[in-house]
Amino acid sequence: MEEEKQLVSYSNAIKNIGVCKNPKGSVYTSEELKACNPDNIEISEISGSLRANIIENLASNQALNSVPKESDSDCINSETNKNYTYKELIENYNNATSIEDRLKASQNIRSCSALRIIPDALPAFLNEEALLASLNKLFNISGWQPEIISPSGELPTVDPATNTNVISVKLSIQAGSDTTMTILNNIERSIRTFNITTANIEWSGDTSLDLNAQANAYFVDEASINESTKTFEMDKEKK
Repeated sequence: MEEEKQLVSYSNAIKNIGVCKNPKGSVYTSEELKACNPDNIEISEISGSLRANIIENLASNQALNSVPKESDSDCINSETNKNYTYKELIENYNNATSIEDRLKASQNIRSCSALRIIPDALPAFLNEEALLASLNKLFNISGWQPEIISPSGELPTVDPATNTNVISVKLSIQAGSDTTMTILNNIERSIRTFNITTANIEWSGDTSLDLNAQANAYFVDEASINESTKTFEMDKEKK
């Protein structure tokens, strides 16, 4: 009874995530598990799973897809010379004839569709270089170039309310008032959150503002799977 319960739970986990094609019965057979290849599955074969919902709903989200993206040659359709649409990305995935082609098509869905916004908004690991590059880009599009950008030197902490990791960022801007306001507006609109916690603003001359601020940026820990082992003993009275 317990063994059957565990088999059903194990099969439901595989099916709900979308690792393998849906089983023909209520649980996966050993033959179905041996034949399972996550990189060779069509979306229609894992309908209702987490993986399918991510690809069908999140990857096609128009609000996320409206965020400007960097030019990527792998995202350009050579026939139209335009970025692949979501429909074209899915067609490439379903029409792939080899595991290698499907792997490439799967990677393109992650990097060329709306899914690309998720790791930009909330990275899954600490990367100070990428964080500073994001800030530098905001400065550049605001028409201002800082003399130097460097990490705060403080160790990350954890926000207990959201269970996200917090990394401290120091902002120091000396520019005209219009430029400073443009920088602050672009930071506010950034897909990655920069939460300013403290700020000191002083006039420097007639039109310049000196801004020194402390801000928080965030990242999460990489997801992991906890494995457990359960041992079953045969009932001696019911052999």
